[in-house]
Amino acid sequence: MSEIDFLRNEIFSRFGSVKRARGCFLYTAKGVRLTDLYQEGGRAVLGWGGSSAFTLFKNTMNRGLTGSFPTDYPHRSKRAVEKLFNSSRELFYFSSKEAALRSAIMLSPAGTSMFRPWSPAETNWAKVDCIVFVPPLAWSENLYILAVNTELCQKKSDLFASIKSDTFVPAPLHAGIARSIYDLIKVIQEREEKDWFIYDTILTKYWERKGPYLFSKVPLEKYKAFIQHCLDCNLVISPDCREPSLVPYGADKGVFSKLKNKPFEF
Repeated sequence: MSEIDFLRNEIFSRFGSVKRARGCFLYTAKGVRLTDLYQEGGRAVLGWGGSSAFTLFKNTMNRGLTGSFPTDYPHRSKRAVEKLFNSSRELFYFSSKEAALRSAIMLSPAGTSMFRPWSPAETNWAKVDCIVFVPPLAWSENLYILAVNTELCQKKSDLFASIKSDTFVPAPLHAGIARSIYDLIKVIQEREEKDWFIYDTILTKYWERKGPYLFSKVPLEKYKAFIQHCLDCNLVISPDCREPSLVPYGADKGVFSKLKNKPFEF
């Protein structure tokens, strides 16, 4: 059973299905509101629902642009990514992080980085050869983008020619990705340390926080029990101890009251 299957089953066994998702909250069939610190591995960092990205997704889908034929929409994603990283980029799309990183490392072993918004803040991403990241679209699809600096592509044209995407992205998803990236650019300027440290008195017992990212201090052998304990406290955390959870932006500190009053011992 995969980590996400474990988390999905644990949620369902306690609360039933999720009926609605808004912001950093999941609303379940049993009337329990869960605070989402998993946020689909960063895809939902902008929040669940209420996004103009899904309005564009729906509008593009309604135009019938759901086939494998060429459209102009990949160019929208490209322009958005180039604005995010302030550099000219060629994009490739992969169904796994491992596949994206393999291609990136083949092009630039020393110049490959995973991008997470706000972390690390001092990185000049325009100077990074190959950037692998998940689009900030609240969508469960395993999609990873490799953004290669165009100058590197020209210098290593033979290697570049051998890089191929391993998944096709339809036009509606491109439309949503592009809008979500523009939304992220705006949000990066708005959210800062003051929005994340307010929860430290509770969270730093269990996580090391770097910006909005929470890296687990709980030992691997106890992590599943910690997931279950957090669910009992109405909190959803990353199902993989190697991947960070995220501070739930905009949530009241009271969402952690159960965890505070019922600490997990490890």
